[in-house]
Amino acid sequence: MLTRISFAPGEKRLLGRFWQSASGYWRGPTAWVAWALVLGLIINVVLQLLTQYGLNFWNRDFFNAIGRKDQAELLLQAFRFLPLAAASIALTVFSVWARMTLQRSWREWLSNRLYDDWLGGSRLARSGRLAGHHEAPEYRIADDARVATDLPIDLVTGLLQSLLTIGTFIGVLWSVGGDLQVHLDGLDFTLPGYLVLAVIAYSALLALGIWLTAGHLTRVIEENKRMEAELRAIGTHVREGVEGKVISEDRPNGRHAVVSALKAVIAIWRIYCWQLMRMTLVTYTSLLVTPVIGLLLCLPKYLADALTLGEVVQASAAFVVVQTAFNWFTDNYAKLAEWTASANRVAELMLALDEWHATES
Repeated sequence: MLTRISFAPGEKRLLGRFWQSASGYWRGPTAWVAWALVLGLIINVVLQLLTQYGLNFWNRDFFNAIGRKDQAELLLQAFRFLPLAAASIALTVFSVWARMTLQRSWREWLSNRLYDDWLGGSRLARSGRLAGHHEAPEYRIADDARVATDLPIDLVTGLLQSLLTIGTFIGVLWSVGGDLQVHLDGLDFTLPGYLVLAVIAYSALLALGIWLTAGHLTRVIEENKRMEAELRAIGTHVREGVEGKVISEDRPNGRHAVVSALKAVIAIWRIYCWQLMRMTLVTYTSLLVTPVIGLLLCLPKYLADALTLGEVVQASAAFVVVQTAFNWFTDNYAKLAEWTASANRVAELMLALDEWHATES
């Protein structure tokens, strides 16, 4: 049986080891499938952005027609909305297919190689499991490898969409919002592109709030996964001992071992819960107040007849879109933490298997 790994690899080394193996999917026989799906996702993101851009201007025209009480224009805008809505729905459905197909294909490729590496060596296969911290490798392959291949596709696709959205809708905010003349205690000054400055400052505050409230989420998730895996491994070991499949010196204490492992799981889960509660406080507050902030920022120019009703709706909608795009890190912090934890656990298994095969060669 493999002895415990003596070194404690840092996070950079773990992630490097993970990508060393996982990136093989993008090379060799599977490369054409992987890159074809990636290209499809990129084109889909661009088309979704163009559709969203069209809907933003449709908002302006529709609400301007409401402000003028122009029935003919309202009917025209209703017909304009139909192809935009149909395109948005079709592109969203295609995005789900392409994303999940890429995730499934990558997971299958990586899992097959992990299973081959784990079960390929006869002595390692007969040993049944890796010792110490690497208990239950089957759990790491079945669960952690799934998360480690699913989330990067979601995260990278979302990041690309956010960057393109920022580049596109910043222009809308700047052109529609324009400059703001401020009169304060006899001091007059101009804020150029004030909506752009406001959305950048607001997004930075939210990112800081997430970092302050959930800065240790990665470690908590990783510890939670480790505890869950140990509970499953202990449960399997106890069951095999009761069934007589293995001879266990700890058989009389099986119940005690399971209870201890369960207490550890519940304890780390409580910490995880508090981390998520604090993060949810920030994110949900942002979800509620962001549209209101966008409208309030537009009100001074609307009341001064510098913006029409349609332009107010267009600018406030663009404010929400840009803030959401800037908030990619804030919205996906939990996913980033979960992916890092799962990738680290898969990498630990890879390093343990490397160590095993090195001692065998």
